[in-house]
Amino acid sequence: MPLQFSNHRFASRRSFLKKTSIIALGSTLPSPAFLSFDTVSKDQIIKVGLIGCGGRGTGAAIQALQADQNCRLTAMADIFQDRMDESYAALMEVRPQQVKVDKKHQYLGFDAFEKLINSDVDVVLLTSPPAFRPLHLKAAVQAKKHIFCEKPMAVDIPGLRSVMESVKKAKESNLSVVSGFCFRYDLPNRAIFSKVLDGAIGQVKSISTFRYGGEATYVDLRPEWNKMMQQMRNWMYYNWLSGDFIVEQAVHSLDMMSWAMGDIMPISAMGTGGRQVRIDPKYGNIYDHFTVEFRYQNGAIGTHFCRQQAGTTPRNTVSMLGTEGQAEVVIGAKQIISGKVQWHYDGPKNNMYQTQHDELFAAIRNNKPINDGEWMANSTLLAIWARMVGYTGQILTFDQVINSKESLGPDLSSYDWEMNFDGPAVAIPGKTRFS
Repeated sequence: MPLQFSNHRFASRRSFLKKTSIIALGSTLPSPAFLSFDTVSKDQIIKVGLIGCGGRGTGAAIQALQADQNCRLTAMADIFQDRMDESYAALMEVRPQQVKVDKKHQYLGFDAFEKLINSDVDVVLLTSPPAFRPLHLKAAVQAKKHIFCEKPMAVDIPGLRSVMESVKKAKESNLSVVSGFCFRYDLPNRAIFSKVLDGAIGQVKSISTFRYGGEATYVDLRPEWNKMMQQMRNWMYYNWLSGDFIVEQAVHSLDMMSWAMGDIMPISAMGTGGRQVRIDPKYGNIYDHFTVEFRYQNGAIGTHFCRQQAGTTPRNTVSMLGTEGQAEVVIGAKQIISGKVQWHYDGPKNNMYQTQHDELFAAIRNNKPINDGEWMANSTLLAIWARMVGYTGQILTFDQVINSKESLGPDLSSYDWEMNFDGPAVAIPGKTRFS
């Protein structure tokens, strides 16, 4: 029998839109936003700042500029000059008329985000490594900026609690917060998950998600780089910067699990993980595979499988079994429902990355804020929870996890190029302790 906890109440999928999730951010009254378009011309220029100039950040900036012809990129921030230069060149090649970033608005260093946020931008794109997300989000909300916030939202629970508070304040300030959970902006996915939530397969009793893929990119080291620079160049291999790959990448699959379950949190989880292939010390302290089972208050079970191992068969799927049918999603290929309802998606396709920004800038223009905050925090929590049970090999309950005090890295205010931080040792299930 599934574990039961009397302090958790299950909400049905059909009623989830009317009820708050387990992590309630509270009801708030709207207040005027810093940038409001309800009384000004629709051709007013929207100024955008990019924080994090890697490939994902550059892509997000292009999509932001494509979303609104009166949008201008006016500031950029990164810790690496070469990344900023490459990003600027790519942006100038694609959208030269909308890139207006002079040298004094190209901010460099660990404090560059503060300088950008304190400039006159209206919207910030937060695409730095995940460890920095809570700090950058907090600063953006305090400065009353509209936000695109790449996933995941944090690497540990103290960071996630900060995010939860920030998105609550964003809602109070009438600010838009659009997350980088792009699969929720995919039209085929929206169609099938909407049907599942409306009861097309009955009550969901089991859901499994797979995210199997090859190795992540590794940046070869240079003799002139010190320890901190080596770590920052390969941040995804250090859990204090990335959260491990289940938090940094496979969180997409856990987000879709949460979506199918109406964004209601499980009550417990157990699982395992390890590093079988990626064992060279150059790959930091992260795992290369996880398997985790979540149990929900109503008896439903969610199982997640992920790996990053070269030469293995890839898979990116979501399978849902209900009391009256089943639903299958093969990402980028098909969406099918069978059982009492026979259905497959044959509607229009979209660029989900572009749709994120189209909807963000339309919300700003129309003064109708979008706030993905609550569910984007929930999905990040699932990934952090999954990592914790994989690392420890223990059953962990919702209450245990949400009250965790474990911080994986040093205080973000202490970051500089001379910082000497080894990070946590590679976790060993059965020996690594939950905290």
